[in-house]
Amino acid sequence: MTTPSLSSRKPAISSRRPLTLTSPSPPTSEDGPVPGDVIITIDGPAGTGKSTVAHRLASRLGLEFLDTGAMYRAAALLAIERGIDPTDGPALAEAVRQADLHFDWSADPPRVLLGARDVTKRIRDLDVSGCVSIVASQPALRRELVERQRIIARRHPRLVTEGRDQGSVVFPDAAVRFYLDADPHVRATRRVEQMALAGKVVNFDDVLADIQGRDRLDGSRADGPLIKPHGALVIDTSRLTLDEVVDRLEHEVRTRVAARVGSAGASGDVT
Repeated sequence: MTTPSLSSRKPAISSRRPLTLTSPSPPTSEDGPVPGDVIITIDGPAGTGKSTVAHRLASRLGLEFLDTGAMYRAAALLAIERGIDPTDGPALAEAVRQADLHFDWSADPPRVLLGARDVTKRIRDLDVSGCVSIVASQPALRRELVERQRIIARRHPRLVTEGRDQGSVVFPDAAVRFYLDADPHVRATRRVEQMALAGKVVNFDDVLADIQGRDRLDGSRADGPLIKPHGALVIDTSRLTLDEVVDRLEHEVRTRVAARVGSAGASGDVT
């Protein structure tokens, strides 16, 4: 069976060279779970493969997976269904509290719930995608969700978390921080293919315009803008397969965790 790709075709529009792995034989999941409490952050714009990569990386490393973008999408869905102004941050934050936004951690990946209602699939629809960046730019909502994300990390201290401000704002002291990027046209192609697999036909130009608009909003908001976190490893996924990206991230995490454990052992801090 061939290795699945983040995009089934490699568009000629990207001239960026493929990422060169630092090791010809990166470690695999056969190395087992990484030791100790560890937070790994993966940030980047829409369509770079963050969710898929983060989930697979978490599985390989024996960690749990948090999709923070799903939390903002759930808030956007509430705005749509309840007629809330997407620029009214306090109303959005209150709606999230009233609706009991939470995850079902017994599922893999965790399901997104509003009360007893499973909205995991609904929040991926285009109407939600079209307003999520506006919703996510509201400071009051961001404060509410950032606090929830930190509470989740305290309860689940072995975590791979992905979003747009995880390594820069929410967990700036995370053990390892990554930033995934890709050409907007490649990202739009991936999203169209993703929707097709879900049985939904969407227009490429509409998806591309939506992605470019979200990039502008995410990068220009005053609270938690999309930036490359300090010290993050930046990876362009445009011409990489899913396994190539995950291999690289896994290699980096295992290398850094091993160095941390070795350093702690040398200083006598290992418990």
